[in-house]
Amino acid sequence: MSESAPRPVDRHLFAGFLRQHRGAAVAVAGWSLLEAVPALASGLLVAAALDRGFLAGRPAEGFLWIGLLGAAMVFRALMTRTLTPWLGRLVEPLRDELVTAVAAGAVHRAAAGARDTAGAGVARLTVQVETVRALVSALLRSARQLGVSLLMAFVGLAALSAPVAAATLPPVLLTLLLCVPRLRVLARRQRRQLRAEEALTAAAGETFDGIRDVVACGARDRVADDLSARITDHRDAVRAVAGTASANTLLVSLGSHLPLLVLLLAAPRLLDRGALSVGELLGATSYLISGVAPALRSLVAVLGSWGVQLATVLGRLSRSTDPARRVPARTPGPDIPARHEPARAPGPDASARPPRSPDLSLVDVGYAYGPGAAPVIDGLSLDLPAGSHLTVVGPSGAGKSTLTTLLAGLAAPDDGRLTLGGVPVTEVDRAWLHREVTLIPQEAYVFTGTVRDNLRYLNPRARDADLLASAEAVGARALVDRLGGLDTPVGLDGPPLSSGERQLVALARAHVSPASVVLLDEACCHLDPAAEERAERAFAARGTTLVVVAHRISSALRAPRVLVLDGERTAIGTHAQLLGESPLYADLVGHWVAAGTP
Repeated sequence: MSESAPRPVDRHLFAGFLRQHRGAAVAVAGWSLLEAVPALASGLLVAAALDRGFLAGRPAEGFLWIGLLGAAMVFRALMTRTLTPWLGRLVEPLRDELVTAVAAGAVHRAAAGARDTAGAGVARLTVQVETVRALVSALLRSARQLGVSLLMAFVGLAALSAPVAAATLPPVLLTLLLCVPRLRVLARRQRRQLRAEEALTAAAGETFDGIRDVVACGARDRVADDLSARITDHRDAVRAVAGTASANTLLVSLGSHLPLLVLLLAAPRLLDRGALSVGELLGATSYLISGVAPALRSLVAVLGSWGVQLATVLGRLSRSTDPARRVPARTPGPDIPARHEPARAPGPDASARPPRSPDLSLVDVGYAYGPGAAPVIDGLSLDLPAGSHLTVVGPSGAGKSTLTTLLAGLAAPDDGRLTLGGVPVTEVDRAWLHREVTLIPQEAYVFTGTVRDNLRYLNPRARDADLLASAEAVGARALVDRLGGLDTPVGLDGPPLSSGERQLVALARAHVSPASVVLLDEACCHLDPAAEERAERAFAARGTTLVVVAHRISSALRAPRVLVLDGERTAIGTHAQLLGESPLYADLVGHWVAAGTP
């Protein structure tokens, strides 16, 4: 299917929504017709004021008709005021349902083994969904009103003078027909702009997340060049959209004046033949000048800008909500090696069983983000017996966070074998996995509820004494006391917490849990070095298998083993061994020390 062709799912997004909110849609349509009464009656009232009033020597009747026109304008304002809440009943639920659909689509895609970039998902849930909300709101306010007004103006014109309507309608239709192919060009260029926007968002997000590694590895110039290229691509796409939109505006501006020109050319003959009175001529002119011309210009401009943008954004969103697109078919062949077949995502299975122990083992594990993509992790073999303490280092994009995702059982490797206590990750009992393995990402989450609710989220049976002991162990007890104790509301209902304070809450939550494997993916990056050391030693002291993605070199110094993750240069050993055996590790340590990072 070509990109310019409308996808059925785009229509289904709105069709299903309108079916669910039929009452509000009918109310909007009804109030819109009443709101357009002045557009229908304006020319007729002007003609009556002249022919039946002023030109007939009855000025009082002429003023009466003009008064009715003023009353119609007041009526329109009242209808607009009544209509506005009904517009809100369509716009706000649409935004909520789109967020739900996009989030559900992302979850289903991930659960089915599909791969997606975090930046693109963020763009959909933030920029694109909010764009749809704003565009639908604007179109309901403007395009709806303009379209109904344009229709009513021609209905009134036909009622006033059929010959004038017959003469002026063709130029309007011709203008609309000429704009259709231009709108298709604009739609293609809008899609290019959105693709460039998603690519820029994803690249910028990855760069900023790994900025420390970028600086440490001296890759600033290369990363800057890559971002500059994406910014340039986005700039060119925006300029192309602006150029096409400007050409459309010129075309519509010329076309909107043709009906008035046709009327002025035909008026002398129509007046001489008695087919048109002076009042009807002025009324028809009123329809064209104050009704048809501005409505046509504005309607095409709005549709060419907001309408095309809405269709384009919905097309992008539909790719993440359409079930048929959730898992791309990937068949091994000459262009797609067998290693890129979609791995079976971990999930409930009749053969699921609890591991014998929390021992972790990786044998020739490989993982790539998508078919044909270079593997992020390739041929990694690693043994982590229960109670091990490992620190993972490497440049940005080396696969450190990907490794913790695999170890947590949140994804299955494309290649090789990953086992938990001797059980392949795809066959591990999910209840055991959720209880025994805890992953704390860099951005910690605090749930809306009390401090107690947050700390015992992973261990509902934990006593208050256990919660406070864990908070003390990881260095969060002072925070708990400052907040006012375990009963204090946090999250949306409580005081704002800094990034470091949220990390302390997450660390205490993991410490009090029954987890035997804890994965810290830069989970202490917002803490000072002393607080980071205290948290890591607290987990090591409880006999937990601890894997730390290093934020500072001190994490590597504390660990008995260090994994340097970087494709073919991957190495594992002690800090002292790696300084002599791994040039990359020595280089990373040198950059850390030079930057003053303890």
